[in-house]
Amino acid sequence: MLSPADLDALDVLLEPTDRLLAERYPGDDGRRQPVHTVYVPADRFDAGLVRDWGDRAHRLVDEHGGWDRLAGELCRPDLAAGLARRAAAKIRADPVEDLRIDLEDGYGVRDDATEDADVVAAAREVVRAAEHGMLPGSVGLRVKCLEAPLRRRSIRTLGLFLTTVLEHGELPPVLAITLPKVSTAAQVEAFRRVCERLEASLGLAERTLRFEVQVETPPVVLGADGRVPLADCLTAGEGRVSALHYGTYDYSASIGVAAGDQSLEHPAADLAKGLMQLVVAGTGVHLSDGSTNVVPAGDDAQVREAWALHHRLVRRSLSWGVYQGWDLHPGHLPTRYLATFGWYREGFDAATDRLSAYLARAGGAVMDEPATAKALSGFVVRALRCGAVDAAEVDARTGLTPDQLDALARTGALP
Repeated sequence: MLSPADLDALDVLLEPTDRLLAERYPGDDGRRQPVHTVYVPADRFDAGLVRDWGDRAHRLVDEHGGWDRLAGELCRPDLAAGLARRAAAKIRADPVEDLRIDLEDGYGVRDDATEDADVVAAAREVVRAAEHGMLPGSVGLRVKCLEAPLRRRSIRTLGLFLTTVLEHGELPPVLAITLPKVSTAAQVEAFRRVCERLEASLGLAERTLRFEVQVETPPVVLGADGRVPLADCLTAGEGRVSALHYGTYDYSASIGVAAGDQSLEHPAADLAKGLMQLVVAGTGVHLSDGSTNVVPAGDDAQVREAWALHHRLVRRSLSWGVYQGWDLHPGHLPTRYLATFGWYREGFDAATDRLSAYLARAGGAVMDEPATAKALSGFVVRALRCGAVDAAEVDARTGLTPDQLDALARTGALP
């Protein structure tokens, strides 16, 4: 047996590792992750935009054969009718889960007076939407990057947006800020300091302002020293980095992929997202895929082809363990929800059977370990939160309440 002194020496030796695991890898922090992020240029945003996107999505489906036809073409036959009803109801009630008012590529570079006016107008519309209950679960803005030509404009835009919202109302409960084209951890550190100064000057509570790092440049994926700066970005953010978002087209173009081959499923995209996934694992930082620029427009054949592509890409991301992506067009909403709900419902029975067997220690064909039980319960939690399944279904199959299920997914143990 080791002596108490030997054990104390081990504690001293491993204290830095213990601290690292506790601070850097705390696990899921319990935040609900939206299934998508919708980006709209700042000058096109108004308080009714979310409702308008839902209406446009429904009209497009109606113009092209209806929900049953669309679900019948894309979904598993035994689930298609139920998925059609569920997706249609979702888009009527809550079409957009996460909205980003874009002041970057989707908006462009304009003179200062024009951008100032658009930022102020957008901020006032955010307040108006909040007053009328028309904001999605999370909302925010994408500013310009911190490269030298745009740095001051980016910071001015963020400050002006926050100031205007606070002058007319309150910040949204979940405020999301996206920092694009990050190339180094130093840029993340700089933006963290900007957030700290803004909080102090505006009287906001500490860490009110968190932000997403958009991965669009090669240097942030693989640095000149051979390291992966993405990991340093999380350190530089000191707890303010809420997510890593993949930028499909900027990243693909920056490494020389031809325009016709740029896609979420290009091997270069998979490499970058694989590294992003490793960096955020266990940290509580969310991971989001990017977008497809193929939108459902044109004749019926073109619309259906775009829907089929988007549906397949959403399911592919989900199977990779990437539970969020970008949507750039109202026509993406039907396939976002059909694909997401369908993926969860297809796996729901098997996941709950294995979870119930694990809780009962019943064994079976697959002998699951605690880590797998956490993954199974995490799957069910995500299915429940996004609306793919209902709490009554979960209770019927597992006997667990949503709180119990959430605790099991986060800690591996029931409360």
